[in-house]
Amino acid sequence: MSVLIKESDLPQELTAEAAVEAAYAAELAETASKLQRGLPTLIECDKDLAPFLYLNVRNRLKAANLRCLYLDGRPRQEEQQQAAIPVGMIGTMIAQLREAVRGAVERRVVVLPHLDLLTTSQGGLTSEAREVIPLLYENPELVWLGFKDPSFPLPAVIENLFPHRISLLGIARNRLRHLVTRKESRKFGREFNPWSLYKYVSGVNAVRLRRLLSTLEGEDYPADPQRAYRQLRQATLGGSLEVPSVSLDRDIGGYTKVKERLRSDILDVLARKEHLTSEEQIRAMEELIPKGMIFWGPPGTGKTLFAKAVATEIGAAVTVVSGPELKSKWVGESEENLRQIFHKARQSAPSIIVFDELDSFASARGTYTGSGVEHSMVNQLLTEMDGFHREEMVFVVGTTNFVSILDPALLRPGRFEFHLHIPYPDAEARREIIKIYDKKMGLKMPPETVDHAVDRTDHIVPGAAAGTLFSGDHLNALCRAIARKRLREGRTDETRPEDVEKALSEWVDRKKLTAYEEKVIATHEAGHAVCALLCPHAEAIKRIALNDDLMGGASYVRHQDPTNGEVWTRKQMMARICVAFGGREAEQLFFDDLSWGCGQDLNQATQIARHMVELYGMGGDDVGTASFVAMDPEGKWTRRNVSPAALETADRRIREILEEGRKQAATILRENRALVESLRDMLIEKRVIEAKTLQSMTSGVAGTQAATNDEPPIRESVHG
Repeated sequence: MSVLIKESDLPQELTAEAAVEAAYAAELAETASKLQRGLPTLIECDKDLAPFLYLNVRNRLKAANLRCLYLDGRPRQEEQQQAAIPVGMIGTMIAQLREAVRGAVERRVVVLPHLDLLTTSQGGLTSEAREVIPLLYENPELVWLGFKDPSFPLPAVIENLFPHRISLLGIARNRLRHLVTRKESRKFGREFNPWSLYKYVSGVNAVRLRRLLSTLEGEDYPADPQRAYRQLRQATLGGSLEVPSVSLDRDIGGYTKVKERLRSDILDVLARKEHLTSEEQIRAMEELIPKGMIFWGPPGTGKTLFAKAVATEIGAAVTVVSGPELKSKWVGESEENLRQIFHKARQSAPSIIVFDELDSFASARGTYTGSGVEHSMVNQLLTEMDGFHREEMVFVVGTTNFVSILDPALLRPGRFEFHLHIPYPDAEARREIIKIYDKKMGLKMPPETVDHAVDRTDHIVPGAAAGTLFSGDHLNALCRAIARKRLREGRTDETRPEDVEKALSEWVDRKKLTAYEEKVIATHEAGHAVCALLCPHAEAIKRIALNDDLMGGASYVRHQDPTNGEVWTRKQMMARICVAFGGREAEQLFFDDLSWGCGQDLNQATQIARHMVELYGMGGDDVGTASFVAMDPEGKWTRRNVSPAALETADRRIREILEEGRKQAATILRENRALVESLRDMLIEKRVIEAKTLQSMTSGVAGTQAATNDEPPIRESVHG
């Protein structure tokens, strides 16, 4: 069945009353039927819709000879004449309610249009409500019809009065064709598609929709109806909401795979749906679109920025909500905050709700250490997400650094089923991000400066938490630091590599070393490097540094890992043990002494050897191929019950592996003492030796490992 509608099939004129009947006929008929049978009914709807709903229900009940009494707090003429002192709207409403309850002699429907006036913002009871509640339960002859504003919660004692409840938020898509006049349809082209229009008005009630459509401007039968859609989009944006302007390509550098997945799984599906005219095909396409998404990865990698880019692509408003800010110490307020967010998002559809730091309140239930409000918030979030209709263009994005700790109920299909990992930017992504900021800030970076910035941001961030690599936010901060420096100096020339270096290291505390300390550390790092160059199966070296300013005065050898960290062979692990002993054996060879800088290397080597023997079954025939450890249900490694003799054999084999690696390192350094000295002296002079320099320096040495041209993941040993 086609969703396109002929102009002749649309109504010529349409009043607000007729629109309400067309939009909610089935629900209103059911409400009238329930009231006739004496069943109190609660209608949840917008304030401006309530009077029109009441009039419709009243007319239906009048045909059944059932009288309605509308208590809105406005004094009648005789009450105004009798009242000496005005008592206000709530006082008048309570007086009218008391009279209705205690003076009623016949069955009738009492209408309460302002139930929200009896509650506090947290859903508690006002002092007036405590007076009203006994009246509501006093006279069984009265049938109640209440109207609930979706912006305010009702206390359970009031909601329990209404066994039948109905929610009239927005409009159903299949009723939209009855709410547009012929004249209004001309603003959307010659072929009117109400399913395309629904994207922008799904959260608007019938009365407000009539007001919006009647004010549309522009020519009839335009070739492009986007002007009319833009008018509706602007009119439905509530409060401070706005449609962001973030281009997935122009404003976000790199991340090719992330962008490809967003396009293939989300954006392309939505774009294809927009061009369909078959009702069956559209419904089938909507079943494919995930409404809940998890963007996870380290801090500063642009998770919220990606959500805004998706919103830009589909013309959606964005609400960014901080998880910690949702929590409240008041009972029920946190859940009400969630309710309000979803309600506003539906009214402003198409929209995207971004829950930043989702894990702050949506961790797995049973793991909370706080007040327990998180449990209620997760339940409320699940309730709101389960209440989505497939045709509604409302999406929920949760960002988190720790997807593994989220409540499993949130991650099942139908909720947050789309998971997108946004990692630290690789070299190509860093290059594109730096180019974007270079253009925005007018830094005038030539290619060699961009290359230097990319190369110098391929490791951990100085002063940050352990393991923190350079993210998009860090690159932004770097470019802003360069821009500030250029502004202070009044420069208009190109940004040079040394400008990048100064911006990275200007405020880093550097360790002060004596000449002797520098020589010891340089010898130590040269020992690591020569062993890595000459030991078969060792990773290629990317950089050697002595007291690097950017690393807070640390000295290190950085390796490229050609295995990508996925496969480790026994030979590669033995090579790592040999390289780990390189610094220690170099100190022993040149100074006949050892420094405490060897401790980290020895710990690393011992850990590798222990894993080889006890975990990977690489200990040889004496130890056997059995594993000495097992993982418990909590994911922690524990030692199996093994005999003392087996443990003693394993320990002996671990020491033998370590001694084998130490002797290999000592032999390499003793046979290549001159190379170690040359590398040490160059390191003291240049402070940093890159892979290209190292490769040219050792090109004539037999057995050296060449550095790779690509940039796989980096393994780093930091000393000093």
